[in-house]
Amino acid sequence: MPTTPAPFTADDYQARMVRAADSAAEAGLAGVLVAPGPDLTYLTGYRPAVTERLTLLVLAAGRDPVLVVPTLEAPDAERAPGAAALTLRDWTDGKDPYGVTAPLLDADGRFGISDNAWAMHLLGLQKALPGTSYASLTEALPMLRAVKDATELERLAEAGAAADATYEEILKVRFSGRKETDVAADLAALLKHFGHSQVDFTVVGSGPNGANPHHEAGDRTIEHGDMVVLDFGGLKHGYGSDTSRTVHVGEPGPAERHVHDVVQEAQRAGVEAVKPGVACQEIDRAAREIIEEAGYGDLFIHRTGHGIGVTTHEPPYMIEGEGRPLVPGMCFSVEPGIYLPGRFGVRIEDIVTVTEDGGRRLNTTSREMAIVG
Repeated sequence: MPTTPAPFTADDYQARMVRAADSAAEAGLAGVLVAPGPDLTYLTGYRPAVTERLTLLVLAAGRDPVLVVPTLEAPDAERAPGAAALTLRDWTDGKDPYGVTAPLLDADGRFGISDNAWAMHLLGLQKALPGTSYASLTEALPMLRAVKDATELERLAEAGAAADATYEEILKVRFSGRKETDVAADLAALLKHFGHSQVDFTVVGSGPNGANPHHEAGDRTIEHGDMVVLDFGGLKHGYGSDTSRTVHVGEPGPAERHVHDVVQEAQRAGVEAVKPGVACQEIDRAAREIIEEAGYGDLFIHRTGHGIGVTTHEPPYMIEGEGRPLVPGMCFSVEPGIYLPGRFGVRIEDIVTVTEDGGRRLNTTSREMAIVG
C-alpha cells in the first residue's frame, strides 16, 4: 500500500534556497527573485494566493533569504514549511512595497526572476532601482528544479503509479457511443480516486481529433473503429504525473497497427537512449530517427519530452538544439507521436528518471495497443 511521503522540512527548503543562491552567483547573477508560483513552492513550501500585492522571495549568495509579504498575509507565510529558514519583511497597504524590497537588492545587480512574476512588479522594481536588470529563471537558471532528490523521486514514482492505475481502470469503461468529455471525466475522477489532489489535463482525442496533440476533449461521440489518444496527469503529493497511451475501439486495421508499432518502437528507442552525460537532444534524435525512417517524420510535430516535478511541464526539454547533458535525478517525459490530419493520431508517453547508469521508467503499463469497447 502506498504511504504518504514524509513532509519536506525547513532544512530541506533551506538547502534548496542556498543552492539556488549559489547557482545564481555561479551564473554571474546578483541573486534570485521569486514570485508566487511553482518556484516559490519548491523553495519555501509557501503557496500564497496570486494577487496584485507584492510577495517576493529574495535570495543572494552569502545572505539570509528574505520573503517580502503583505502584512495581512504574514501569518500565513509564518506557517509555511520553509519559514524557519528565512526572514519575513512585511509591508502594509498604502505603503510602497518596492521601497521595502529595494534595500535588499544590489542597486546595479542583474537578477534572475521567476517567469510568472507580474509585469507591474518587475516594472516597480526597475523604477525603484533603475540600475538593475533582470533575466527569466528559465533563461538564467533552467536547471533550478531539474535534479530531484530521493524524496522527490519517491513522490514522482507514486504519482506515476497513480496514473498507471488510472489507465488500467479506464480500459474497463465503455468508449463507443460516449462523448470524449465523458471519458475525460472518468479519467479525472480516477486520478482523484488514486490520490491526485490536482488534475491538470485529460486529453481524449478520438478519430481525427487524435491528430491534434493538445486536443481538448469535446462533444464528439467516440465511434467503433476509432483510434483514441489518452493523455492525462496532474499532481499527487505536490509532484506531477503525465502519461499517454493510444487505444482502439474494436479491432484496428493494418495501417493503424503499423503507425502504432512505429511510435512504440520510437518511444522504446528514446527511453533506451537515456544515460548520464548524454545530451538532451539525443533523446529526441533517437525517437525521431525511427519515425523518420518509417516515412512519418513530417507528422511528428512536437519535441520528444519535457521535464516534470512540482509542475507537469518544466525544464529540461528533449528537443533538437538542447545540448545540456542528462544528470542522475532528472525526470522527463519521452512521448513521440505521429499525427495524420483528418484520420487519427498515436502517442505513447512515459516519465523517465535518469539513474547512475541509464534510465528508469516511472510508468509501467503496457505500451501495446489496447482494444476497448
